[in-house]
Amino acid sequence: MAWTKTYTGEEPVRINKWLAQEGVCSRREADALIEKGLIQLDGKPVTVAGERVTKGQTLSLTDAASRRLDNQLSVILNKPVGYVSGTPEPGEIPAIRLVTEENLSGSAHAIPQRSNKMAPLGRLDKDSHGLLILSEDGVLAKAIIGPLSDMDKEYVVRVRGDITPAKVALLRHGLELDGRQLRPAEVQQERNNTLRFVLKEGRNRQIRRMCELVDLRVLDLQRIRVGPILLAGLPEGKWRPLGAKERAALLAAGAGEVVRARSPRREDRPRASDAPKRDRSGPGRDGSRTNSDRSGQFGTKPGQGRTDKPRSGPGADRDGARPERKGPRPDRDGPRPDRASLKPDRAGAKPPHPGGKPARPGAKPAAAAPKADGNRPSALKGDKFKRTKLAPRDRKPIK
Repeated sequence: MAWTKTYTGEEPVRINKWLAQEGVCSRREADALIEKGLIQLDGKPVTVAGERVTKGQTLSLTDAASRRLDNQLSVILNKPVGYVSGTPEPGEIPAIRLVTEENLSGSAHAIPQRSNKMAPLGRLDKDSHGLLILSEDGVLAKAIIGPLSDMDKEYVVRVRGDITPAKVALLRHGLELDGRQLRPAEVQQERNNTLRFVLKEGRNRQIRRMCELVDLRVLDLQRIRVGPILLAGLPEGKWRPLGAKERAALLAAGAGEVVRARSPRREDRPRASDAPKRDRSGPGRDGSRTNSDRSGQFGTKPGQGRTDKPRSGPGADRDGARPERKGPRPDRDGPRPDRASLKPDRAGAKPPHPGGKPARPGAKPAAAAPKADGNRPSALKGDKFKRTKLAPRDRKPIK
């Protein structure tokens, strides 16, 4: 058994009412479970929908009943303008049609089908857009839109007309709709023509009718929060599943507890594929980044990126340019000197430098190195390194 509890009340109460009070399921869901024989009283299946539980009796739900309740789907949809949240009239499109696999943002363990009877928990009219919760969870519906619910909802409204302190004061408290006094609301002016509403009730087209009473016309209305649930970065027309922690936060807020607004889970945040791709085309770009493109971001090695930086070192002047070399440049295009000429002679005098280094004053000019003969072995190897060819050996086959 998944859920079991003993009734301790003094007065007998109907089973479906007690289950709804305990937050297990709604009365309608309890009646459906009783009809299927999935609820037991003192170990015996309950067959009568109106049966009561008395003090000391134990009520239990079978595993099948728990699975049925756990499989109830709840989703968060960013409804666009033009879709109706409730039952559509001829020619209208219900918002539930947007809850498809193609419009999913993030991941979900199940995709709602036609067999899932999902109702809007707090309607949005056709001309409004923003956060809409669709669910088949009766307990969650009671927490959000039940008669005893104290759940607040936040809206950003753009209006036309002069916004004065007197009008804002009336919007906060003092208006009536359909002959009934409205509950106090939080209304703040953000910009010249933008108001932010926080309401704890949901009359039919309430904000639009409130603004009409103070000579303001609503141009755009968006719901951005329901209790602790934020619309955050959910793209318009996309949906994501409601998490277990978010459901628990909604139930706690519906019971009057103070719950901080929750951001969406990491896996439920919009994917990079949903966002517009960055245009990488531009002047000087051919699809690949060069050193000059990377300069100033991750640092550059000497000689890369920063072309405006002057060179520094012993050979640079104040302006950063290397001074011109004085005197004639040695000719390096001639034949390379023989290595033997680079060795010191027996007297200990060193040969002249191959680059044309001038001799010291008073020194005798060195004799020119003899040219190497093509038939003569290399001066580096000498005669003792001369190769000798060996005659081939006689190889005898192995028997």
